Amino acid sequence: MDTLFVSKRIFVDGELVEGGILVSDQGKITDIFTRAGEVNSWIYQNGSGEIVDFGDLIIMPGLVDSHVHINDPGRSEWEGFATATKAAAAGGFTTIADMPLNSIPPTTTVENLRAKTNVAHGKVYVDVAFWGGLIPGNASSLMPLVQNGVIGFKCFLCPSGVPEFPHVNEEQVEEAFKILEGTESLLAFHAELECGSHGMSIMEENPKKYSTYLHSRPSIMEKKAIDMVTRLSAKYNVRTHIVHLSSADPLPVIKEARMNGARLTLETCHHYLTLSAEEIPDAHTEYKCSPPIRTAENRMKLWEAIKARDIDMIVSDHSPSTPGIKLLTYGKSRGDFMRAWGGISSVQFGLSLFWTHCQSHELTLNDLHRLLCQEPAKLLGIDSWKGRIAVGYDADFCVWDPDASFAITSDIIHFQNKANPYMGKVVRGKVHATVLRGLIVFKEDEPFANPMGKLILRKKTKRAVQFH
Repeated sequence: MDTLFVSKRIFVDGELVEGGILVSDQGKITDIFTRAGEVNSWIYQNGSGEIVDFGDLIIMPGLVDSHVHINDPGRSEWEGFATATKAAAAGGFTTIADMPLNSIPPTTTVENLRAKTNVAHGKVYVDVAFWGGLIPGNASSLMPLVQNGVIGFKCFLCPSGVPEFPHVNEEQVEEAFKILEGTESLLAFHAELECGSHGMSIMEENPKKYSTYLHSRPSIMEKKAIDMVTRLSAKYNVRTHIVHLSSADPLPVIKEARMNGARLTLETCHHYLTLSAEEIPDAHTEYKCSPPIRTAENRMKLWEAIKARDIDMIVSDHSPSTPGIKLLTYGKSRGDFMRAWGGISSVQFGLSLFWTHCQSHELTLNDLHRLLCQEPAKLLGIDSWKGRIAVGYDADFCVWDPDASFAITSDIIHFQNKANPYMGKVVRGKVHATVLRGLIVFKEDEPFANPMGKLILRKKTKRAVQFH
């Protein structure tokens, strides 16, 4: 039976229209009505169809977060598939991509990918894609992982924080470039390189002061890493991506590389756009992430880069851990920024965190759609069936009120460990419902339905021929 979703504000190809979206029982959009008269005509002719009326709430395409750490198996007490995907659904996200580290085993071989997907089956409330990982010694696993459906590979150019996911050097990165050329796969970088010039003085500073941690990871670390990435990306026909850019300093280098033909995209995160170093209290390690949150001046430069379209997308980098590892519990180490786990949990609140600041930065609903939906879907290679309200696309919708405000409190959080730097913050833009392939997976103040998400694994058997 077809379902008609109705609203006075449906986001279709950059405009808000009053009308309806007709969805088949296969979860695909079959027709779009852009006038109230078309809706009434369908209702008159199809009395047996189901009608879901969202009034004047905005119906826009389901959001996409291409950077989420789900630590199951192995560290499920940090985050699991059920809690992470419930949180995503509550935030209007219908597709997320799981990063390859922090689970045990990491997603660095086909066998490890299967261990991950075996745990995920039947537990996901939204669709989930999977990143593979590049680590020393797993070059022979890259092509098999591509063929088994990972969207690309993430690597670290500095220590990752977990022993089972060591960082790679330039020689190992270049080997990966050579292997992936012609596959249309993707190589993504945690772009920080150790510089060695700032370490000794840090040892003498107070580890419970945020400034100590910030000094330990200066922006030159990002600049140095991105210099290397742009140099290599110019040599190979491989899609390349910079994850969680925190510093505005490397932006000119990235812009020049792209102008010269590098297939390079980049993201930043909600915490870099919302928070600043000056406002972080001492010993509040819920603010710790890597790269670190930088100054208010740097934050403004990131917003300017977003307005100039020099940053392609905004993601959560949802990276949870237990309060103990975050050093939020009592004891001598409580509040030690240098020892606490670095990661911020926010997959549920991306839309609201971003929308809260859009008006002051002269950004619109079109910008939100591009940065939190369209470009992440393109990065993941799913933009031919997700990320738009169009005939033939998945009926994935985020239904929200752009004018409603709410406070972020622990009782509304669905991810597993609640600690985050936004607690008590009042934000604007409230999600009322999330629809996945025509089925409501989240509705405000109602229990979750059964998990209906799918695992996105686009298995490939052929490699493109390279012409030189």
